[in-house]
Amino acid sequence: MKTVAIIPARLHSTRFPKKILYLIDEKPMVVHVYENAKKSEIIDDVFVAVDDDETIKELKKWKIKTIMTGVDHVSGTDRIYEASKTINADIIVNVQADEPFIDHNLIDLIVKEFDDESIEIVTAAGKSLNAKQLNDYNTVKVMLDSDRFATTFRRDPIEIEAGGYYHHSGIYAYRKDILEKFTSLGQSINEKEFKLEQFRALDNGISIKVVLVDRVAKGIDTLEDLKSKD
Repeated sequence: MKTVAIIPARLHSTRFPKKILYLIDEKPMVVHVYENAKKSEIIDDVFVAVDDDETIKELKKWKIKTIMTGVDHVSGTDRIYEASKTINADIIVNVQADEPFIDHNLIDLIVKEFDDESIEIVTAAGKSLNAKQLNDYNTVKVMLDSDRFATTFRRDPIEIEAGGYYHHSGIYAYRKDILEKFTSLGQSINEKEFKLEQFRALDNGISIKVVLVDRVAKGIDTLEDLKSKD
């Protein structure tokens, strides 16, 4: 089973322009993501799916493999599907370009779930959710059933007493045929309303298995996120 990680890297983000090239300890953010993914014991290769020449030029300095993709994708998953069409792989792991602190061990745990041939998509969630995160629109929360399959996701604030929610991580892994099916479906109603692409899977009967860990790496949505300890 060949497994490849693809990092969808869109340069012109709205809240934090060019964040994937923002320097953290003298390295662009996306380079940290790439290097952490390369530490995985299961991943056979890592690529960055880009949409501009500036990113390609920068990543060449770091000898990172890139794949040019279109600029009009509605989600990172649509971007990695375009990139995956040039790659021979059975499992595609979507590692977010704005998670420079992603743990390579988490990638391995996610991929191991595909030993069960019924698994279609796998993501991850942290058991820890503090009050600030529960009230943060940018912190996505996920609820699971007893078999660790996602039942719903939400951005809206949640009362801490409610319980039952976990801190969703943006990492996903797909069987390649499921990735193709996902991108062929188009955006679902809930995906558009809640701005969460995972609803495209749930709304169309595609299951999402969730790996639970104590904590998940924080995605960087704004410059303030880099300064925050939460």
